[in-house]
Amino acid sequence: MSRLTLISDHARGTAVCERCHVADRPLARMRGLLGRSGLAAGEGLLLRPAGSIHTHFMRFAIDAVFLDTDSHVIAVRSAIRPWRMARARGAKAVLELGAGEAARRGIAAGDVLLVGTAEADAHAPV
Repeated sequence: MSRLTLISDHARGTAVCERCHVADRPLARMRGLLGRSGLAAGEGLLLRPAGSIHTHFMRFAIDAVFLDTDSHVIAVRSAIRPWRMARARGAKAVLELGAGEAARRGIAAGDVLLVGTAEADAHAPV
């Protein structure tokens, strides 16, 4: 997994996830957030490809931000408790954040998330 910075809606330029890990391999996606006791503010996990998630065996609630192929936010599910499932039609990636973080950061359907690594200033769609 690698670290990135996710930026919400380029028109606003507001940060969504300062310490975001990317799980883009089968084992990393399968492990997800298992074994963690929580997510700090500004921390998250981007699962791609993924159209759905589950919180089985997790110890804390999360927010899930569902993205399409163009990195548009198509749905936000808030405070998904352990032992639940969530999905969104058309989702190709899911950003998992701590419960309540999506609302605090103002993430809403229609936003476009851009990604920029710590090494580069350039931003590219998730």
